[in-house]
Amino acid sequence: MTALRVVAGLAIVFVASYAAAQSGADRRRSGYQDMGEALQKMQDDDTANPGMLFVQLGSQAWSKPAGAADKSCADCHGAAASMKGAAVRYPAIPKGADVPMDLEGRINLCRTENQKAERLPPESRELLALEAYVAHQSRGMPVAPPVDPRLGAFRDQGAEIYRRRQGQLNLSCAICHDDNAGKKLAGVTIPEAHPTGYPIYRLEWQGLGSLKRRLRNCLVGIRAEAYAYDAPEYVMLELFLMDRARGMTFEAPGVRP
Repeated sequence: MTALRVVAGLAIVFVASYAAAQSGADRRRSGYQDMGEALQKMQDDDTANPGMLFVQLGSQAWSKPAGAADKSCADCHGAAASMKGAAVRYPAIPKGADVPMDLEGRINLCRTENQKAERLPPESRELLALEAYVAHQSRGMPVAPPVDPRLGAFRDQGAEIYRRRQGQLNLSCAICHDDNAGKKLAGVTIPEAHPTGYPIYRLEWQGLGSLKRRLRNCLVGIRAEAYAYDAPEYVMLELFLMDRARGMTFEAPGVRP
C-alpha cells in the first residue's frame, strides 16, 4: 500500500508539473500550423513554393540599376545576405524620420533617395519581388521588433484599431483572431493572424500579396471602408501585430489557402 501511495503521489506531481509547464509554454500558432499537410509541404519545399518565383524575380531586381542615379540595391548593400534580420525588425523609424515605416516603405525610400527613381506602386510585381527577396533573407529568424520608445504611441494606436469594432458587421480584428481563433468559418480555420509569412502567396489570390493587402481584405470582409494604401493605419496595425508575434519564427514567403 505504501508503494502504491508513493506511485500515486509521483503521478500527481508529474501531472501537476506537466500542467504547469504547459501553462507557461508559448501556445501561439502560426497560420502554417493551421494548414493541411499538403500546403505545409508546398511552403517547405522551395521548388514547390510559388512565392519563391517572386524571390527569384527579386534577386534580379536587386542587381538592376534604376533611376537617375543608375544604382542598384547591390551597389549600396552588397549581397542580399546583408539584409538578414531586416524584415523581422520592421516597421521601424528610419534615420532622420519621426514616424514608422514598413518594409515596402523602406524599399521605396531607398528608391527615391538613393536611386533617384520613382516609387514602386503598391502590390506591383517589382515591389513585391524586392520585398520577398529581402524578407526571405530573414526566414527562420525570430520576429524581433525594435525596442524603440518612439514606437510606443504608434503601436498603441495599432492595438486600438485591432480591437475597434468596424463596418456594417460591427466586428473587430480581435473578435475573429483572438476570441474565435481555431474555430471554423466557411470550413476554414480562423488563424491567430500572426504576420510571420509576409509577403505571402495565397492560393485564393493566385499570386503574392503584402500584409497590407490582407488587412484590406479583412476590412472589406467586415464591410468597412478600407484605408488608402498609403494610410498610416496599416503601419500602426503591423507594428502591433509584429509585437504580438515577437519571438515567433519568420517564414517568408509563406503559402496560405
